Amino acid sequence: MANKRNEDIELGPVEGRGSTDKDPFLARRSSSQPTRPQAAGPFGGYFDKIDHSPGASILAYCLSSISMTVVNKYVVSGSEWNLNFFYLAVQSLVCTAAILICKQLGMFQNLAPFDSTKAKKWFPISLLLVGMIYTSTKALQFLSVPVYTIFKNLTIIVIAYGEVLWFGGSVTPMALLSFGLMVLSSVIAAWADIQAAVEGVGHSAEATDAISTLNAGYAWMGMNVFCTAAYVLGMRKVIKKMNFKDYDTMFYNNLLTIPVLIVFSLLFEDWSNDNLIKNFPVESRNSLFIGMIYSGLAAIFISYCSAWCIRVTSSTTYSMVGALNKLPIAVSGLIFFDAPVTFGSVTAIFVGFVSGLVFAWSKTRQKVSQILPTSQPTMSASAASNRDAANA
Repeated sequence: MANKRNEDIELGPVEGRGSTDKDPFLARRSSSQPTRPQAAGPFGGYFDKIDHSPGASILAYCLSSISMTVVNKYVVSGSEWNLNFFYLAVQSLVCTAAILICKQLGMFQNLAPFDSTKAKKWFPISLLLVGMIYTSTKALQFLSVPVYTIFKNLTIIVIAYGEVLWFGGSVTPMALLSFGLMVLSSVIAAWADIQAAVEGVGHSAEATDAISTLNAGYAWMGMNVFCTAAYVLGMRKVIKKMNFKDYDTMFYNNLLTIPVLIVFSLLFEDWSNDNLIKNFPVESRNSLFIGMIYSGLAAIFISYCSAWCIRVTSSTTYSMVGALNKLPIAVSGLIFFDAPVTFGSVTAIFVGFVSGLVFAWSKTRQKVSQILPTSQPTMSASAASNRDAANA
């Protein structure tokens, strides 16, 4: 569901190689290939600029991700909620149906017909996506929105090292400083969360239950960090071979996850009448259904914006934008979900936000890069991707 890249950890030339290859997410055209037709009308050039604008893709991703996080938290925050696979299957079904309707209406003219060969190649990415979104909803179920968004920053560090190992990327010392601030903000957030949980209950048994709930949330959050990094890096690797447009990525992502999510829901979730009543109580049933349908439609925007950002920026930039985006998301959690407002929680949010600013500033000063401790500078990332595509 998302990725970015512009000048975070670049795919481009590996330091010292002198390569001038362009970002492989930007499709290469030979002289014999037709150029992309420009949109007709007085606004054609304007819309084309937006389509290639990193700033527009980042803004769109921010708005869609805030909406998705708030709605997801609302749906899974019920005390008896345990149908996460079903919820995600509804999201994918709504997304796929909306995409096909838009195609019939002529809104998605560039959506290619379904290709079973491409589907087979993309299916492993869909499995990684299932792991990412499922662990995300489980973490969000047990953690507050501010804590969840702060811990999401750790994904950036994992992706950064993954790009060094896989794509020959590099980061600056200031970027490493921002990573340290991200870790610090996560530690502060966890400490504040535990303190608020312990101080908010009066009996030791209740305190133990509160700590157990938080520990479960941290465990799911840890798994989500690695699942998200695996999805982002895997998507970046495969998308270069598939020649997917943004609509294609969105369509295959949602379509291929439907059978997986349905099967997992039938196998691992309780479909008894009593459990359905617990998950959908009468007093909130309609609002839950509306939220689930809305989240499916919102997932279209986040899927599209994620793929859009992957194409015009970089995967680490995409993750970093999510970090900067944490401030409004955290505030929404404080407003709508009664998350505890303490000195520690506010400090964690502030430190996390500063870490994003430090990283963004490091990108503007990225004239001298320092290779991370582990690197493979044998060839440029673009050359490697061309080699892999040729061997596929």
